[in-house]
Amino acid sequence: MKPVRVTVWNEFRHEKANPEVAALYPDGMHETLAAALRAAGHEVRTATLDEPEHGLTEAVLDQTDVLLWWGHRHHRDVADAIVDRVQARVLGGMGLIPLHSSHFSKIFVRLMGTTCHLKHRVAGERERLWVIARGHPIAEGIPEHFDLKPEEMYGEPFDIPPPDELVFVSWFQGGEVFRSGCCYHRGQGRIFYFRPGHETYPTYHDPNVLRVISNAVRWAAPRDVAPRQFGRSAPLEPLDPT
Repeated sequence: MKPVRVTVWNEFRHEKANPEVAALYPDGMHETLAAALRAAGHEVRTATLDEPEHGLTEAVLDQTDVLLWWGHRHHRDVADAIVDRVQARVLGGMGLIPLHSSHFSKIFVRLMGTTCHLKHRVAGERERLWVIARGHPIAEGIPEHFDLKPEEMYGEPFDIPPPDELVFVSWFQGGEVFRSGCCYHRGQGRIFYFRPGHETYPTYHDPNVLRVISNAVRWAAPRDVAPRQFGRSAPLEPLDPT
């Protein structure tokens, strides 16, 4: 199977400012995710917020099949020109996987066309993720449900458009539920939003979480389809002038 070319994007600021995060992800969350994806057979590079052009140059995106995105407190620091560039690539076929608090990233909000607001709480509680789309490629090899503890709570209402496919729903120890694995199509691109991943918890060391993300990379990779044609078009058959 041909390797998928993946770029893992991360703000990479929490790890530098918070010793608790640095202890879990000494080289950054992006490097932890990248290592797992390389082990799964993907071709992976990383990019971070403070690099020139946030590490997402035209050349990098042209060589990216699927872009993972982790953002939290610094969404506003992402330049609109880079968001335009990423959006154009998604509409053209590049896959996008926003993780956790990237529900508020500029690129996800723009592609959804809604506020993407939700309820949240950091209390170190248990999250149980239920697979509700058995047989979906993103759920391959995942048990009927699995638990994460500790995790941050996200709760409904989640102000997003109805997903094209809903793969996972989460239940939290405090009683809330949440649509935590949402598939979308925008243009020729595929998007999978996946909820888990609070920075002070070891979520990206969990084998089920990493399996879901690797599966999602293959699902979101571009398909070999003919380019779409827009604008003025010549007739396919002779026109009857009468």
